[in-house]
Amino acid sequence: MNGSDNERRHSRHGLAEVTVWVPAEKAEAVRGYARRIGQRRAAPEREEILDILRQHRDALANRFGVVSLSLFGSARRNETKPHSDIDLLVAFAEGRPSGLFEFVDLKHHLEGLLGRPVDLTTADTLKPRLRERILAECLAVY
Repeated sequence: MNGSDNERRHSRHGLAEVTVWVPAEKAEAVRGYARRIGQRRAAPEREEILDILRQHRDALANRFGVVSLSLFGSARRNETKPHSDIDLLVAFAEGRPSGLFEFVDLKHHLEGLLGRPVDLTTADTLKPRLRERILAECLAVY
């Protein structure tokens, strides 16, 4: 089968081949996005989310200055649906993140690791009316 036959066969299934050059440090996040949009995944179990995040603890600390992560929301309650996001509360080392771009880069990195959207927040940015409930619900990842 030549290249154009292969293209026609895949296009009938709504697929297209795409090659993208990205900075090396973004490759993992891009792969995660591709996995997420390329397949329908069952909602992840809470333990799966915790395992993934714990496996990457050192890398998150070294690259982004993450001191702790906590899970809240539907993933914390183990009530995720296929299109649910994952709510995470993050605490950083002093002086981190160095700016909004580093915060957003962490968010995208986590989305790549988890294969789904992440709602990332810090304790000091929680809305006052939600703060107590969210902090009480948080499950420490590490």
